[in-house]
Amino acid sequence: MSLAQRLLAEAVGTTALLATVVGSGIMGTQLAAGNDAIALLANAAATAGVLYVAIVVLGPLSGAHFNPAVTLAMRLRGELDTRATLAYIGVQCVAAIAGVVLAHAMFDLPLLQPGTHARTGAAQWLSEAVATCGLLLTILLGLRARPAAIPALVAAYIFAAYWFTASTSFANPAVTLARALTQTFAGIRPIDAPGFIVAQLVGTALALLLAAWLGRRTPAAAG
Repeated sequence: MSLAQRLLAEAVGTTALLATVVGSGIMGTQLAAGNDAIALLANAAATAGVLYVAIVVLGPLSGAHFNPAVTLAMRLRGELDTRATLAYIGVQCVAAIAGVVLAHAMFDLPLLQPGTHARTGAAQWLSEAVATCGLLLTILLGLRARPAAIPALVAAYIFAAYWFTASTSFANPAVTLARALTQTFAGIRPIDAPGFIVAQLVGTALALLLAAWLGRRTPAAAG
């Protein structure tokens, strides 16, 4: 695939992901009558579902990163060059914002609305580092063990991480940036976004180290 085709695939997938994250959060809160657990369940299920579909249909085109952390990991592993890496990340960030705008438009809300949902503190940052590390390990180890299962593995992990992390598993710098532009259920205050992104980068680095160590062949194994 040409770089332009790969970037279009990344744009389509990332836009769909954010439209689903924000749109399902809006729908969930409207229908749950104040029950946050039901709203979160709907949000997690919809996000996992769209991730599975997007990875299956767009993975053969672009690798289905939809996430600067994944793209950065692939660059550090030598699977992307610098030009493609920068292009991927730029498209992911723009497309993520477009997905939020699309969700707002579908629910007749102001298109851009700086987030008001406070998400800060050590527990939230630790949650984002854990969520991102787990996502990257799922991808890196899954590619080694069962590449064909990656769509299901990622979808299942994100569904679970919505529930076992205090932050509800953003695990994606582009998602974090875009969700700072919504005041809905999925939002985050812009002032809190940098802390999340730093934690996500820490989680990415840790995942790369763990994946490299787990994949290392010992003398005994080599023999």
